[in-house]
Amino acid sequence: MTIETKAAKRPFAAIFSTCAAIAVTIGAAPASANPASLEAESIRKLNIMLMVTSLRCRTGVHDFQAEYRRFSATHLSNLNAAGKTMRGAMHARYGVRGSKRALDKVSVQMANAYGDGHPWMDCEQLKKVTHDLSLNGDRTRLSAAARELLSATPAPGSFLVSSEAAAHAPAQPPTILTAQLLTNEPNLPLGE
Repeated sequence: MTIETKAAKRPFAAIFSTCAAIAVTIGAAPASANPASLEAESIRKLNIMLMVTSLRCRTGVHDFQAEYRRFSATHLSNLNAAGKTMRGAMHARYGVRGSKRALDKVSVQMANAYGDGHPWMDCEQLKKVTHDLSLNGDRTRLSAAARELLSATPAPGSFLVSSEAAAHAPAQPPTILTAQLLTNEPNLPLGE
């Protein structure tokens, strides 16, 4: 008799747990987490979200696996540094054995969180933003993108906000990040 877990029922969970064994914790960062750990967590989450959603979108007209591979290659050093930072933080918090267990658990949670897609972006939007992020390997820009793209709702003024959602959002100028992604101008000053 086999016991089928929720993760086993989702095809992305098996792929994801292998590829993202060094994933970050969801909401488990200690209150005293330093800015470097928080930035690393955001970068890892962005990578995981893009990987899982690229797998989800691979059979449609907006398949962006090639864009995801370019993104991964462009940001390899940033992704490796974020993974190293997260492993160190998890090791310090949970010890050697506990950190491996926690990272495995988080891998499945992340796969499940994005296995049904991004909460407010479709495959076409994900493809465009992944392509745009693959054009520039700047860590600061990547971190800013992670903060915006991993939010529960789109930032007001974001080019990713649908016209219907924008009509109900308070009027605010576009963020610097979305202006950069939209215009591919990497030298604009980054804002918060």
